[in-house]
Amino acid sequence: MSFFDKILKFIAKASIPTYKFEDDKLYFKVKSEEYYEYDLIEYDIKTRHDPFIMEAYTLTTKNIFLEYIKIEHNTQWNGQALSLFESFFVEKLNIKDFEVIEKKDIEHYTFKTYKINESFVIHMIAIYTVISDVIILDTKGDLYKNLLFRLDGNYQYKFDKEEKGDINFNISMVKENCFKGFFGASD
Repeated sequence: MSFFDKILKFIAKASIPTYKFEDDKLYFKVKSEEYYEYDLIEYDIKTRHDPFIMEAYTLTTKNIFLEYIKIEHNTQWNGQALSLFESFFVEKLNIKDFEVIEKKDIEHYTFKTYKINESFVIHMIAIYTVISDVIILDTKGDLYKNLLFRLDGNYQYKFDKEEKGDINFNISMVKENCFKGFFGASD
């Protein structure tokens, strides 16, 4: 294989999206050409709009909340997306105690488990790409543990006995950007 062919192959693999939503399924890239599929049975999806956004939506199921944000090319985040979301989440849901009890970073993914108000756990998956950010809250942990295990075959889930939360999420960073200034025009 020539040097030029190797470069083309690398670019082709790099351009495969890390996350996609189609045909009532969430797809997560776990290897260069392999995806983990997560079936959605019943879900509600809302398109979100903001002048700085190319594409955005929130997706909710009984156990999953997802916010997908793809900013315009001349837009920048006014902080780190995950940190901004965590602060927003705590504020919007009036959380008093918010403790990270597990954190794993693998490639474009960050996995965190939080203890909320010393009573239950909730799982979060953040996905970063060059053009988009995805934040997923998983109240039961099924998506969290299965995706994390596919990325790290040695992963041991240790929250089976923990109380899981049932929270009705109706929040959106895009929807509230005009009040909160999460992102804006780049310099």
